[in-house]
Amino acid sequence: MRTPRRAARVAVLDPDAAVFLLRYDNEEVGVHWAMPGGGLEPGETPVEGAVRELREETGWTDVTPGPLLCTWEHDFTRAGVPVRQFEHIYLAHGPRREPTERAVAGHPEDGILHWRWWSPQELADCPDALWPPDLPELLNRSRARGAARSVIDTSPPAAC
Repeated sequence: MRTPRRAARVAVLDPDAAVFLLRYDNEEVGVHWAMPGGGLEPGETPVEGAVRELREETGWTDVTPGPLLCTWEHDFTRAGVPVRQFEHIYLAHGPRREPTERAVAGHPEDGILHWRWWSPQELADCPDALWPPDLPELLNRSRARGAARSVIDTSPPAAC
């Protein structure tokens, strides 16, 4: 039996559509790239958790999560406990920059090995595991929807 866990992540895009990802190491999944994010605290909404996690893992306080990119459910083991994680993944836009020194100092404790910005083509060609696995396609569809219209999309988010 897996323990349910709620989580939120933020896909931060720079002005050139590159996405910021962190390289995590997990005991079951192994090394993989994912957006800043993690488990929600009791009483925290997904947006609140996304803001907190983004601040903790990058030090950025001026990036605001925008529309919901997708929701994703997946299984993995965290701290020796098998979990079924229910994630909300939000889009955000911000400048291309490095995480703050204070945020980077906490990365080893969170299993974060490295970070980098990925262009759309680099992400599509990434040989490493991605969370969610279809992240390149999700971001491409989001860019295509944004280019096709200038109104806010009110359709439900995709499932990752």
